[in-house]
Amino acid sequence: MKLRTLLLFLALFAGLSMYAQEDNIRYIEVTGTSEIEIVPDEIHYIIEIKEYFAEEFYPNSKPEDYHTKVRLDKIEQKLRTALSKAGIPSNAIRMQEAGDYWRRKQGQDFLFSKTFDITLNDFSHIDEITKHLDTKGINTMRIGELKNRNMQDYHQQGRIEALQAAQKKAASLVEALGKQLGDVLRIVEGGNSSLMGLHSNVILSDNDPSDNFRTITQRYSMQVRFEIKD
Repeated sequence: MKLRTLLLFLALFAGLSMYAQEDNIRYIEVTGTSEIEIVPDEIHYIIEIKEYFAEEFYPNSKPEDYHTKVRLDKIEQKLRTALSKAGIPSNAIRMQEAGDYWRRKQGQDFLFSKTFDITLNDFSHIDEITKHLDTKGINTMRIGELKNRNMQDYHQQGRIEALQAAQKKAASLVEALGKQLGDVLRIVEGGNSSLMGLHSNVILSDNDPSDNFRTITQRYSMQVRFEIKD
C-alpha cells in the first residue's frame, strides 16, 4: 500500500512539473486564414415541375374557370424532351422527390409535383436547357450543390496556406519586439467554411452575366502557438 501511494505521489509530482515547465515557455498564438476559389466540375441543377390548369394561361381567366388539368406525366415528358435536345443524357437526370399541392378550390383535384436533380459539368448547359424548355408546368429552377472531384486536394492546399499565413503573422509580430520565432507548440484546425446562397457550401460568383463562370469559395483557419526565443 505504501509503495502504491509513493508511485501515485511521484506520478502526480512529475505531472505538476511538466505543466509548470510548459507554463514557463513564452509563446505567441495567432490564427492564420486562407481562401481558395474552385471551379466546379459537377453542377446540380434543380428543376421542379407541377401540374397546372390550361385555363391559367387564357386571357382574363379566373380561378373559378380552371377545369382542364395538364397532367404531371405530360409535363415530365416535355421536360425530358427539352433536356435531350439540350444534350443532357438520361443517366444525368434523377428524380429527387414527389409531392402534392393544396387544391386551388374546393372540389378540384390535388396538383402533383416532381423535383429533378440534373447533373451537369458546365454552366453553359443551363443556357441550353432554358432555350428548349417550355416554362408551363415549371415551378422552380435553381442551382443546387456544386462539387469538384479534387476537393480533398484543395482542402489540403487551403490548410497549408492557412498555416503559412499564421507563421508569417507570428514572425512579423515577434520580430517587431526584437525576438525570434521558435518551434511550433500547438496547432488547432479551425475547420473550413464555404459560402453560398443555398444549403451547400458554395458561393455563386457571377459578376459578369454574360460569363458562364461560377466558383466555390472555401475558407480555412488554423490557430497556431509558437515559442518565442530571445
